[in-house]
Amino acid sequence: MIRFWRETVICVLTTIVLVILLNSYNPLPIAEAQPTTTPTTTDKSLLSVAYPNRALSASPAQLPPLPYAYGALTKAIDAETMKLHHSAHHAAYVNNLNDALKQYPELQKRSVESLLLDLNSVPENIRTKVRNNAGGHLNHTIFWQLMSPQGGGEPTGAIAQEINKTFGSFDAFKKEFNAAGAGRFGSGWVWLVRNPQNQLQIVTTANQDNPIMDGFYPILGNDVWEHAYYLKYRNRRADYLNNWWNVVNWPQINRRSQLSLQ
Repeated sequence: MIRFWRETVICVLTTIVLVILLNSYNPLPIAEAQPTTTPTTTDKSLLSVAYPNRALSASPAQLPPLPYAYGALTKAIDAETMKLHHSAHHAAYVNNLNDALKQYPELQKRSVESLLLDLNSVPENIRTKVRNNAGGHLNHTIFWQLMSPQGGGEPTGAIAQEINKTFGSFDAFKKEFNAAGAGRFGSGWVWLVRNPQNQLQIVTTANQDNPIMDGFYPILGNDVWEHAYYLKYRNRRADYLNNWWNVVNWPQINRRSQLSLQ
């Protein structure tokens, strides 16, 4: 009988100890898996540079109409050059971009800007083709808007003040811009951009690269590929650069400058 009660007490005490131990057990929380996605860019201002209110669609890419007639810019560019530039060269970039993306419907859903900002996400077998033709499409879409039959003269408004502050004067700015364009070896572009420090800067890009690929917002740009001027100017790129100021659309440049500050 004594043995029975001793075993019973031991069993009860063991149970109490186990209950105390279980109540005091506090396991460490399991860490949640962190997402492994890589953002394409953190600078939202670079995601829409083709137009003031929207990015450039790639589903599918389309050739935008010119905002003026082919012969409207004869103060600087002849009608035949404008027609070939728009209907042949720009159209080719659009067609080639659509051809590159036709097997990749997920890429077609993205804007042209986002493709250029994250080329590493584009399959390697089409990456160069996308870079060249998405860039050509974006550059020319911007370019047509930067000119106007009523263009030319000196800038006014906020952009005029900022140019004077940054470069000393409009004439000094033009001289530096033209020198950069003339000095761009081979094919490319010369640009007035807003840099990451929020300052105006003159840069050039090779081939059809766009300044957003280097973190700049393009405000003003001139095409110095030979197809942009050769029919009228032959090898006289400097003359083309000088005359081009006669068609620059300063109200549009002001708008782009203000957008670059947002």
